Order: sequence, then C-alpha cells, then structure tokens
Amino acid sequence: MIQYKPSHMTTNKFELIRLYLLEEGYSIMEEDKEASMYIVEKPLAGITNLVIDCEDPILVMEMPLFEFKNPTIEAYQKLLMKNREIVHGAFTLDETGKRVLFCDTLQLEHLDQNEFVGSLNSLELLLGEFGEELIELSKL
Repeated sequence: MIQYKPSHMTTNKFELIRLYLLEEGYSIMEEDKEASMYIVEKPLAGITNLVIDCEDPILVMEMPLFEFKNPTIEAYQKLLMKNREIVHGAFTLDETGKRVLFCDTLQLEHLDQNEFVGSLNSLELLLGEFGEELIELSKL
C-alpha cells in the first residue's frame, strides 16, 4: 500500500482529507470536487456510504445506518443513551424521524490527521461494539 504523507504546504483541505482517507485504508467510491464531497467505504470496519462533506468552515461526516419501520419511544431512548458513550459524533435522525444516521462535524481550519482519524475510529468502534443492537433496533 502506498503511504501518503501530506506536506505542510498543502492548503486544499479537500485534497488533504483525500490523503487522510487513502492513508487510513478507505476506498473512495465517489468524489465530487465541485461539492467538496466524498462517499467512502471500509467494508471490513462495517463502513459503507459514509459521506464526507468538506463545506468550509466545517467537515460533516454522515452515514445512514438503518430505517425504523415502527419506531418506539424505547428505541429512541436506546439511541439517545448510546450517544452518551460515543467518543465522537452521535446518532441522528433524518427529517422523517425514522432514518437513523451517524453524524459528526469537525472544524476544517485546523483539522489534523489525528482528529480526523479519531472520528473515523469512533464510528468503527461504535459499529463494532453496538452492531448487534443496531441490527435489533433496525427490525422495529
């Protein structure tokens, strides 16, 4: 695997994020330079369709997880309680209140690789530790 080491001279945050993703073993499935957005995956970590949107001044990470068929208060409560344990990011809902997403935001101006990777690792950890419970919740 080719190791990418961004230069301190890199000023384009979109390209810098691309280098970080490749260095961390993510596959870039789609890239839209005009929208400053990537869709990436890392299947062995359970990550698919992770949208990374570099909209200055913030970077938004968002990944659809599942959609409730018949959500209950208890299901929403479990998600909110789990949010407390997530290191970076949180469970969120779309405008319908049924689609569950993972979402995280970071400041782009001083974003470094450790901070960016920390957010990705948080998502990987969440999926690894809470994956079975997410599957059960998705059946509701």
